[in-house]
Amino acid sequence: MALRRLYHRYQRFKIKLLHSLHNFFEQFSLYVGLVTAVVMAYDLGFRHVSKPVFFSSVYLLFLSTFTVAFALRTLLFPSKSNLSNALRLLLIIVLLFVCGYKFNHLKHAFAPHSWMNVGSLAICGFLLLFDISRKVLSLYSQRFNPALSFILSFLLLALIGAGLLMLPRATVHGLSFVDALFTSVSAVCVTGLSTVDVAVEFTRLGKIILLILIQLGGLGMLSFTSFFGYLYQGGFSIENQLFLKDIATSDRIGDVFRSLFKIIFITLFIELVGALFIYLTLDTTDLFATNGQRLRFAVFHSISAFCNAGFSSVPNGLYNEYLRQNTSLHWVLIVLVIMGGIGFSIINDFYLYLKHYGRQLYLWIRYGLKVQHMSRSVSINTRLVMVMTALLLLVGTLAFWWSESNGALANETSTFGKITMAFFASTAPRSAGFTTFDIGQIYPATVLIFLLLMWIGAAPGSTGGGIKVTTFAVALLNVLSLAQGKDRVEVMKRRIPSESVRRAFAVITLSLLIIGPAILIITILEPEKPLIGLAFECFSAFGTAGMTLNLTPFLGDVTKLVLVVLMFVGRIGTFTLFVAFVRRVKALNYQYPNENVFIN
Repeated sequence: MALRRLYHRYQRFKIKLLHSLHNFFEQFSLYVGLVTAVVMAYDLGFRHVSKPVFFSSVYLLFLSTFTVAFALRTLLFPSKSNLSNALRLLLIIVLLFVCGYKFNHLKHAFAPHSWMNVGSLAICGFLLLFDISRKVLSLYSQRFNPALSFILSFLLLALIGAGLLMLPRATVHGLSFVDALFTSVSAVCVTGLSTVDVAVEFTRLGKIILLILIQLGGLGMLSFTSFFGYLYQGGFSIENQLFLKDIATSDRIGDVFRSLFKIIFITLFIELVGALFIYLTLDTTDLFATNGQRLRFAVFHSISAFCNAGFSSVPNGLYNEYLRQNTSLHWVLIVLVIMGGIGFSIINDFYLYLKHYGRQLYLWIRYGLKVQHMSRSVSINTRLVMVMTALLLLVGTLAFWWSESNGALANETSTFGKITMAFFASTAPRSAGFTTFDIGQIYPATVLIFLLLMWIGAAPGSTGGGIKVTTFAVALLNVLSLAQGKDRVEVMKRRIPSESVRRAFAVITLSLLIIGPAILIITILEPEKPLIGLAFECFSAFGTAGMTLNLTPFLGDVTKLVLVVLMFVGRIGTFTLFVAFVRRVKALNYQYPNENVFIN
């Protein structure tokens, strides 16, 4: 009996000791990780001849502490899934191998062209994301306001991006803080406006930083940190799942991680396929002397198009003389922009729809039996998004063809080329920002068409901006219902809740209350610039469209900051911003008498 008690005490002491070691190494790994992030920024971003042993020592220290902390977590908190445990074990083995390599080469200078050294740096960056994600995920249990956390995540990412873009090796001539902040916010908010020529001014490192900001901004920083935080911890707490339910657009709390995984997997898969198709549309010309240049162009523009960012890595973008006639490339980008603009929930709905009927078709072909089943119902949100997207694309194409028949379209000789340009011009203004023509020469009627398309924007839950197509659709339906004398809004045999109608008009009102004063302010700041051009800049920034009438590089610093605010508000949403700083009333247990207000 005494031996048993002694054994139990030993087990409790061992577990307590392991927990203490785990907590110490996790905390120590976080602090070392922050130091490592600064060292990596200096190592990669500054021009220096020698690579001292100090860099390798810091990397080795971070790799070692993270490996110990991760191994202790795997030992103390094993996952219920054997596959997850196997992946964790594989990661530990890889980390041990990298640590051994770094230790053996500690006294040697860093070789910038060594794939192993570059790989170890990439692993350090990847593990930093794990560490940051773990810390961010722990904050969700502190009952943070989800809307405020969403806003702060974009703000923090934009500030970090501005600092990285100011690194000497990121640009050729260097950027001021205002220009770096403007470009970073434009990338994080997937806008596409830039005060400098990205293709000329940005080095390869600068373009990589820009691409990472676009990817993180398109998916949302919280989605990435939550996903990697889950992988590190092996699960979500109830507080985490409640916090992330709306971010992951999940109907059930238990499906939060599955929804996050689908969002990230769908994004990376579509971007990979898009990059492949873009690569196949390119020829070896003076613009792309090597296959590596073609591949980098394909990856950059696939991510930029799907995230609706509109940045380009070549001079003059798609209006470049080698690309403006490449209709195959234009159609690939059109598909990517549309898929990124309709939202992840709609893509998932179509996936489930095709999977359902594909399975029934397989069973019929395989066994020769027609299976009786109930058809899957598509949500009213999906129907509205698809109908409004198709309608806006059609109307925008016809309107551009009508307004630019003697302008931009006059240079096109083939009918198919005109159709491609008109359809591209209808797709891009709603959030993407690419142009295949000289936008500075378009007619005033086309400018007004683009203003409307930029203001409406893309679908909710997508990488696009604007007030969203569903907001515009609900507002139109409400106007039609009032004109018909109905007391409710109905569409497709469904009733739209009054809360959605009120929210739609609140979003529209807030958008106009933000864009209007912004136009007034920059008109006062830039009195020599044309009003239509300044208004175009404001609508483009708010709708995260990224189009400009060749005015952005010539604006003053204060005007750029005004546009930064517009881009930020347009990306996070006016209503989200309003909710984050206004206390919400849970319930009203009283009711005042009704009294009419005369409205004509």
